[in-house]
Amino acid sequence: MHRLLIATKKLAIVCHRWMGVAFSLLFLWWFVSGIFMMYWTYPEVSDADQLQHAPVLHPENIVLSPAEAYKKAGFEDPPDGLRLISYDGRPAYVFRLGRGSALIYADTGEQQDIFSPDLNLRTAARWTSQPAETAKVETVKAPDQWTLQGPVRRQLPLQKYTFPDGQQVYISEESGEVVQYTTTATRIYSHLGAIPHWLYYTPIRLNGKFWTQLVIWLSAIATVAATLGMVVGIWMWSPNKKYRHQGQPTSVPYTGQKRLHTILGLFFGILTMTWAFSGMLSMDPFPLPTGGPIGGQGKDKGGSPAQRIQLALRAAEFDLAQYDKHPRDLLVQLGPRVAAKELEYTTFAGEPVIHVKTATGTERVLPAHPDADLTSERLRTLVREAAGPENIEEMHLLAQYDRYYLDRTRERPLPVLYVQLRDAGNTRLYIDPKTARLAGRYSDSTSAWVTRWLYHGLHSLDFPWLYNHRPAWDIVVLTLMLACVWLCWTSIVLSWRVLKRKFTRRRRYEADDLAV
Repeated sequence: MHRLLIATKKLAIVCHRWMGVAFSLLFLWWFVSGIFMMYWTYPEVSDADQLQHAPVLHPENIVLSPAEAYKKAGFEDPPDGLRLISYDGRPAYVFRLGRGSALIYADTGEQQDIFSPDLNLRTAARWTSQPAETAKVETVKAPDQWTLQGPVRRQLPLQKYTFPDGQQVYISEESGEVVQYTTTATRIYSHLGAIPHWLYYTPIRLNGKFWTQLVIWLSAIATVAATLGMVVGIWMWSPNKKYRHQGQPTSVPYTGQKRLHTILGLFFGILTMTWAFSGMLSMDPFPLPTGGPIGGQGKDKGGSPAQRIQLALRAAEFDLAQYDKHPRDLLVQLGPRVAAKELEYTTFAGEPVIHVKTATGTERVLPAHPDADLTSERLRTLVREAAGPENIEEMHLLAQYDRYYLDRTRERPLPVLYVQLRDAGNTRLYIDPKTARLAGRYSDSTSAWVTRWLYHGLHSLDFPWLYNHRPAWDIVVLTLMLACVWLCWTSIVLSWRVLKRKFTRRRRYEADDLAV
């Protein structure tokens, strides 16, 4: 038995050593890139970016109402949604038609269905505030480093406009929208952060299955290497200080970098292991049951209580006739202090409303009819009636993030209406009382629990007591990340010594052979 333990220990040491030799540099860069990803991630164009770069709507340019513009365009079937934006310096309605859309100018009723190179060039110039004639234009037919995401890749080919100051704009030839935007800074930070952290290099990422398996296997190797290191470290640790170092009793049998590596591994090896393991979980290596639709399936035709609530939060059909107030009059009524960039025609718990999105990123909700009830009490009543009072465990206004609804950038809306249901999934819904939109949800399925705690919890340390008291989260995560960087650096030093020793021995053998 003793010999078996000794052999097992030697095997663990050898495996840990050569895993470190092969992968220590990658593991180090995962932690370094993780530090960059705390503040800079892969570039993408969000709704907030679209709004930030959009021009302000001017009421004097809006001639046609939504109904007039839609009728003039000759459409027969009713639209599914509507936004008023500025496009190419003109007010324009964007009607949602099933999975597609139609852009109709609000000044003439003309439909823009062809997005010419000159038009897209003007869009790029406005987005970057650069002269159009300075742009370098090229057509991107195959994915490059910045168009690897699925939603962007599916819109290829794209027109790419590169300006002398480093700004790059990708515009869809089909919709005329900016779908990707990078600057010199975002590209540099991506190459230091997201790209090496996700192994998001173009040749690798283009093969989705290969990329997925590569990340899973490398994460698994990192997990095993860290686990073996902890096992060896604990195995070699002597609480009774049976070893000697410079004549003094010590618990660690090594000296120099090896001693430092052992001590750091005993303290921070568990973090290295959990970060590698949780990173592997992001690739869904072990498909888990989701528990079906949120909240489970109900016995009645309306579905589960959670499904009935979500249906009640929005109107069954978009009715253009409900919005009879001219947007020109609405903008005049708001006044010049409200720099509206977009009007979104939608509903608040079935009531037709208009979301006014401003230059500062704030959003105001205006009723389409003066007698509409948009109060939080109306929202509570609707939720109670939709779910059934007997299916509601708890409902109150939540003013701070909790364990399942949180955001370290604090961009998700607060306060929210928290609704906990009595169902098999212990469903929690978070509803924005300003817009009556579902801002978040959580149910106790196996996959949801794994995603929340084993992935986000271990990988991002996204705990409310840290997020709600920033920079506490930054200090804790940076400290732990730097400790793991230090651990990986000692691994690189030891790996170099192993390789140097092997190469030196090999050259000595070759020299001896030549001498013979």
